[in-house]
Amino acid sequence: MRTQWVAKRRGQSNVSQMHYARQGLITEEMDYVAKREGLPPELIREEVARGRMIIPANINHPNLEPMCIGIASKCKVNANIGASPNSSDLDEEVAKLNLAVKYGADTVMDLSTGGGDLDTIRSAIIKASSVPIGTVPIYQAMESVHGNMDKLCADDFLHIIEKHAQQGVDYMTIHAGILIEHLPLVRSRLTGIVSRGGGIIARWMLHHHKQNPLYTHFDDIIEIFKKYDVSFSLGDSLRPGCTHDASDEAQLAELKTLGQLTRRAWEHDLQVMVEGPGHVPMDQIEFNVRKQMEECSEAPFYVLGPLVTDIAPGYDHITSAIGAAMAGWYGTAMLCYVTPKEHLGLPDAEDVRNGLIAYKIAAHAADIARHRPGARDRDDQLSEARYNFDWNRQFELSLDPERAKEYHDETLPADIYKTAEFCSMCGPKFCPMQTKVDADALTELEKFLAEKDREKVAK
Repeated sequence: MRTQWVAKRRGQSNVSQMHYARQGLITEEMDYVAKREGLPPELIREEVARGRMIIPANINHPNLEPMCIGIASKCKVNANIGASPNSSDLDEEVAKLNLAVKYGADTVMDLSTGGGDLDTIRSAIIKASSVPIGTVPIYQAMESVHGNMDKLCADDFLHIIEKHAQQGVDYMTIHAGILIEHLPLVRSRLTGIVSRGGGIIARWMLHHHKQNPLYTHFDDIIEIFKKYDVSFSLGDSLRPGCTHDASDEAQLAELKTLGQLTRRAWEHDLQVMVEGPGHVPMDQIEFNVRKQMEECSEAPFYVLGPLVTDIAPGYDHITSAIGAAMAGWYGTAMLCYVTPKEHLGLPDAEDVRNGLIAYKIAAHAADIARHRPGARDRDDQLSEARYNFDWNRQFELSLDPERAKEYHDETLPADIYKTAEFCSMCGPKFCPMQTKVDADALTELEKFLAEKDREKVAK
């Protein structure tokens, strides 16, 4: 779809959506996004130009169906996949991608660190994906020197970043906000640094006693991103890894730097979103969202969770979906899903499914709470189908139709029960929704109640 759209832009020094938006141009991507969101194209252009919305759309990802991330649009959900040295391979990762898209992922991040040739895995994922693909290039930079900090240098980071951009990656997590002077601030934490990319940069700075190379070479990264329209996803290297560490000095110091980097990228018409925590108690979620908007000039916020409690390994898709719904309600633009395997292992296909559905629920609940036009339409349609015992319509409108049908059919599998006016919980005699009150009965009841009121007044 995008092949002809981007052909006329190739060779220009800056092909970013923000660059065109600031020139007053509505690109084909902006127009497509406007139709998907049910919003005016001019509003999309204004939000992109302002930096409050991004359209991740690398010119080398032609099969992408453009989408947007921003407070003016629906709350989005990202799914993480990725092969590791201990588990998974190319075919399994492409299968996870397809499953993630099937269950509603708006973007997918490839976090591969091994399990095969990383370039081949990434190319296969991009080729198969109609949604934006994000990566964390620092992982491959570390892998390229076999984990040897002595050999890892700024040129390695820049080489890998450009390779990802050439392959068609739409946005990249760049851990440029963690500075060498921030490291002492983690001393009082229970869980230190839990960001994988942040940990790599921290170890590099401690080893070399030099400033973060992604920070000192930020302008070089900007020049790469301009050529391909890659969006920044500024990584929160010091995100809290437990509720004890939430909103601490280290996290907020990095957030201030991320705001400065956001505005530096905007000076070059580059799109930016900012990543956020992590683990945050419910009473601190609103503060975190408001603080990010303040420090980062309302650039879209992209949060992992946040998990609102730390005591539920195996169920962290639930502990985090609670926080995600609240974060979305307060204005977070995109939610990064958490699977039941979080903190425990590499997720499989069923974990991807469970994590995504939990987060689609959270994002949709946030859209309803934010009174997005039409956000509740599907809820009302499903409720009507439920009241009318239209089981097949209920399944169709569900976020996970297969699971809804599976649970219904566990006890009442026969086709005759698809039109039955009861389910296995209440049975045929006790379903309250069989109490159909027609208009005539209500009119008679109202007359009776009015007469009772008159008698009461007379007495």
